[in-house]
Amino acid sequence: MGEASNLLNTLPHRPPFLFVDEIVELEAKRIVTKTYVDPAADFFRGHYPGHPVMPGVLLCECCFQAGALLIVHHKGGWNWSDGMPVLARIGEARFKHMVLPGQTIFAEVTLDDELDRAYVMSGRVRVDGKVAVLVTFSCMLAGGKEDGG
Repeated sequence: MGEASNLLNTLPHRPPFLFVDEIVELEAKRIVTKTYVDPAADFFRGHYPGHPVMPGVLLCECCFQAGALLIVHHKGGWNWSDGMPVLARIGEARFKHMVLPGQTIFAEVTLDDELDRAYVMSGRVRVDGKVAVLVTFSCMLAGGKEDGG
């Protein structure tokens, strides 16, 4: 999937704060990404030591990063003068299943609405076929020519 690998290069995130390994599916208003939860990730040292669990906020971040990729795809490519997708709002987040070190998660994000430079999305993270997180959120393009950037 050539376009998908190019899209990964458009994310402003880099390790250790990159939570997308691969784009599995990509449509006009939907994306599915895959991420291996590395047992050596530093956050496991302090998040429930002895019983490591991936923090829920980082599971949400998987959706936020997938959402940024979806925006770039939806717009037909990346143009820095348009701004950078940034998180603008987190709606309801529900945590339904724990994610453990060594598991592989899939984040599915759909674009529900678009208002000028804001994008309203819903996401879900699955692990072992079970829903781990449901979250609604919006991103906006910030720092572009319309913001004086």
